[in-house]
Amino acid sequence: MAHSAKLTQAEINVIQLLSHGMSNKAMAQTSMVSIRTIESHVSHALMKTGCRSRLELVLWWQKQTRALHGQPISKLPPMPA
Repeated sequence: MAHSAKLTQAEINVIQLLSHGMSNKAMAQTSMVSIRTIESHVSHALMKTGCRSRLELVLWWQKQTRALHGQPISKLPPMPA
């Protein structure tokens, strides 16, 4: 995975919403954009970081924010029982 991906602010926003466990539909409603726009941002972020899944992307983001701020900015949602 790339360590210095040049993510846009929109891609970062989508990753942050992903870290809350949101679906594409929920992210689109929250961001007031189309689902296709969200899919595009996720796809571009995956490509830029070299991640292979949404989960890997969120984990990558947490690692990046931990390196910059000493702790992750967001937490993963609890896993279902």
